[in-house]
Amino acid sequence: MTNTPPLNTLLEFALDAAWQAGRITLGYFQSGIDFEKKGDSSPVTIADKQSEQKLREMIGKSWPDHSIIGEEYGEQKGTSPLTWIIDPIDGTKSFVHGVPLYSVLVALTEGDHSHVGVAHYPALNETIYAVRGQGCFWNGRRTHVSSVNNMADATLLASDIKGYEERGKAEGWQRLVDSTYIQRTWGDSYGYALVATGRAEIMVDPIMWLWDCAPFQVILEEAGGTFTDWKGKSTIHASESIATNGVLFDQVMQMVK
Repeated sequence: MTNTPPLNTLLEFALDAAWQAGRITLGYFQSGIDFEKKGDSSPVTIADKQSEQKLREMIGKSWPDHSIIGEEYGEQKGTSPLTWIIDPIDGTKSFVHGVPLYSVLVALTEGDHSHVGVAHYPALNETIYAVRGQGCFWNGRRTHVSSVNNMADATLLASDIKGYEERGKAEGWQRLVDSTYIQRTWGDSYGYALVATGRAEIMVDPIMWLWDCAPFQVILEEAGGTFTDWKGKSTIHASESIATNGVLFDQVMQMVK
């Protein structure tokens, strides 16, 4: 990756951008906000749109040559090899129901790799972030995945209990359910944050979007864990994902492949 601008400068920008976008979402949170359904039946609100507009405005002002990919307004090509991938509200279903497990996601990527990742949870006052080669942090303090090494002691998380059969993953999912200690749907991005901070061991999604994945490759890897597709490849472009604490990675892959 190019040495200019420095990664720490980009991280500081990403943290500020996520915080400012998060403040916009809080203005609508638990307000009985209306929503529309997009083509895939997922909800979108004025908070999603204003949050992404804020992120795009800040990126365009500070890094006008960088590309941008966002959930609500698509791709904006730049001249730099660097791309900001943004999700203004990850977990909009939670958001519209007044559940605080939603986030603002910001990542700086190059090709198939994320160099900076920020997951900000405005309603929880939590932020998990990482820079490639510099570790993962949770509200400013270094954080790590758990050291659980037995599937029978592991906590398994998912965004939903549906979607596995249609993607040919039902048997693998059931094996994970049967072999783990606790199973919960503390999902969307918060599940990945829980794995990165040692509060769970495995998080799976049979269907993902690029803006969901982008921050968590660097976050999980810098926390000592893994973020891969269901075949074990580290990628943000697979439209599916599995996060583990690293220790259980091989066992998880044996069950889902």
